[in-house]
Order: sequence, then structure tokens, then C-alpha cells
Amino acid sequence: MPLNEILAIAMVVAFFALLIVGIPVGVAIAVSALVFGYAGFGPTLFNLLPARVYGVVTNYTLMAIPLFVFMGVMLEKSRLAEELLDVVGHLFGRVAGGMAIAIIFVGVLLGAATGIVGATIVTLGLLTLPPLLRRGYSKSLACGTICASGTLGQIIPPSLVLILLSDILGESVGTMFAAAMLPGLMLAAIYVLAIVILTMLKPEVAPPIPAEERAAMDRRRLVRKIITVVVPPIGLVVAVLGSIIGGVAAPTEAASMGAVGALLVVALAGKASLRLLSEVVHSTLLISAMVFFILICAQAFGLAFRGLGGERLVHDLFELVPGGVTGSLMFLMLLIFVLGFFLEWIEISYIALPLFLPFFVREGVDLVWLGILISMNLQTSFLTPPFGWALFFLKGVAPPGVSTGDIYRGAVPFIALQGLAVGLVFTFPAVATWLPKAIGW
Repeated sequence: MPLNEILAIAMVVAFFALLIVGIPVGVAIAVSALVFGYAGFGPTLFNLLPARVYGVVTNYTLMAIPLFVFMGVMLEKSRLAEELLDVVGHLFGRVAGGMAIAIIFVGVLLGAATGIVGATIVTLGLLTLPPLLRRGYSKSLACGTICASGTLGQIIPPSLVLILLSDILGESVGTMFAAAMLPGLMLAAIYVLAIVILTMLKPEVAPPIPAEERAAMDRRRLVRKIITVVVPPIGLVVAVLGSIIGGVAAPTEAASMGAVGALLVVALAGKASLRLLSEVVHSTLLISAMVFFILICAQAFGLAFRGLGGERLVHDLFELVPGGVTGSLMFLMLLIFVLGFFLEWIEISYIALPLFLPFFVREGVDLVWLGILISMNLQTSFLTPPFGWALFFLKGVAPPGVSTGDIYRGAVPFIALQGLAVGLVFTFPAVATWLPKAIGW
């Protein structure tokens, strides 16, 4: 094996080793890339790197990231989710498992409105886990529902995952958003169906809201709450996504409209303040800086890996996989799933995916379909022990009686449901490709 290919393998191993010892992701990416890249072909790497970094910081589409983050953080920190949960909970509260179904519905709305997994899970955990346990819900079902609902923002647009994947795959953001709509809603429907079936078999694990509690909110008040609390966020999401998917506005333009719309929604709800704005801007800066720092460092890694002959190594690896392109796709899905036990989605997206992508481009695989498969698969990285962030977020806000084991046991069935959804999109590609083609993307 040539020396450069040995260095490429050593670079990947060094990256994982640095992560294991606790080095921050961006630093681990940059150090492993620069050290082994320099060892392989000297200072030439540093001559090429500025152009790659310049391409990231001047990418017009990536400007949508801080704007969508601002929109999400504004809606999250304004605590509109509390009223939203109250209203939707009463709508579904009459049936067994109704509160769990309401949490999934709210997870869809918060996912579309915020796209921030940590914020959604913390919000849902604080607001719903204690009431669910008081009403007799199974600990594992309550925890699993909250964790799974919080991750829906990774597939339901506007999602940071989809924006970054569109950049990696070379597809438009609007196409990726359109392709993700049906799979995202299908996954939420699978969650709901599973809860309905479970409560039909075991109604004691998810009893309905008591009649006296439901009676506390009369119908007129409920209708008023729906109009003032539920409709504005839905209208904002429809306006933003509709303008992108319909081709009326570019993603960055729609994101700016979403940011302004979030300000208006919060102001109309009477929750706007300078303190809130300051907190939102600070959080947006931190989240956006983290994302762009990793993106910039990933340019060095990709440059070094390709320069060291890593693409040929990957091609040879897939040639050894039986089953042709289908077998290679299944191998990639399994690999991403396993990596999700140890890495975050952004590391997998910008480190692992670019290593394998050229092979599938040469084989003529539909990149939009591939991107949706990957994004749905990446959702599992939030739920898979030992490093599933959704599990950590919920444990941080769970009442003392809820153990880590309860959370893990609750997440496992939803991981299986996510696997089922990936399998359906894999078997029936039209679930992802029909809508973009129907609207002419």
C-alpha cells in the first residue's frame, strides 16, 4: 500500500482517537488533517486551503443557517411552546395515549419552527414529563415519545441537516426541503400509529386526561387558544417553506422572512422584550459559530483525505461489498447508523459522507433520494446510546424518579421505528422524489 494511503487511514484513526480523549470536534478535525496532510504533501495543502475556506464563508446559501437558527431560538426562548402544548394536549386528551400523540404533533410544529433538537427536547421534557408521570404514563413510553418527537426537527424542514446536506450533495435547498416533507410526516405518522396500537393492546400505559381536567378548558376558550397560539406558528412555517419550495424566494431570503416573522409572532403574543432579543442573539451567535467552525475545519480534512488518495481507498472498499450499488447503499446506511453511536450528525455529514459520496455519484445514484436516506438515518444518532444527545438532554431535565435506564428503554422502540421509516424510503424512493418532481424542482 502506498505511503499516502497509509497516511489517509492514519488520519481518520487519529481523528477518532482525538475525539475519544475529549478534544473538541473542530480542533480534532483540523489537527488530524493538517498534521497528516503536511506529512503527505508538504506545504501545498496550506496554499490550497484558503480558497476552500473562502468558498464556505462566501456561500450565499449557508447564510440561511444563522437566520433559521435565530427564528428557532426566538420561538423557543419566548416560551410559546408551553401554551402550544397545553392547547394540543386538550385536543387529543380524550383518548388513551392522547398526550403522547399531542407531544408528537407539537414535536412536528416545533421541529418545523425551530429545528433545534436540544431546545425542543428540553422544552418538551420540562413541560410534559412530570404531568405524564402524574397521569400514570409508563416512564419508558413517556421518555421515548419526548426524545423521538424532539428529533423530528432533523428531517422536517427547515432543518440545518438538510441545508448542510444540500451543500455537500450539490442540490438546491428547495429540492431537499420538498423531498423531506413526505418522509418527515410519514415518520411522525408511524410514531402515532405505533402509540395507537400500543394503547389498544395496553391502555394502562397511557391513560387519557381525566374528565375534570379537560372540563377546566371550555370549548370557546379552546377555540380562541387555537387561533392565537397554534395558527401563528403554523402560518409562519407554511409561509417560509412555501416560499422556498414554491420557488418564490431563495432559502436565504425565506430565512430572513422567517426571522422577521418570528419577531412578529412573539411581539403579537406580548412576549417581546430587549432581554429576550439579547438572549436570542447570543444563542444564535454561539450555535452559528459552532456550525461554521466545524465547516471550515472540515475543508482541511476533505482536502487532505483526497490529496492522500483516500477516494481510491473508499472506492476499493465499496468494490468489496457484495450486491452492487444496492449492497453499497445498505452498507453506507449501516455505517452511518453505527457512527451515530459515537459521533454527532454534523461530524458524520462533513467528515464521513464526503469520503463516500464520489462513489455514489459515479454510480448514478439519485442524490436527493440519498440525501433523505442519510438525513433520516442521522436522526438515530440522537437516540442511540451511549452518546445520543436526546437522551442526555432529557436526563438533564427529568424528575428524580426517572432513571437513565428508563430513558434508554424508551428510546429503543423509536429507534426501530426510525429504521422502519428508512427502510420504507429505501424500498419506495418515490416517497422522497415525488414531491420535488411534481412541483418541477
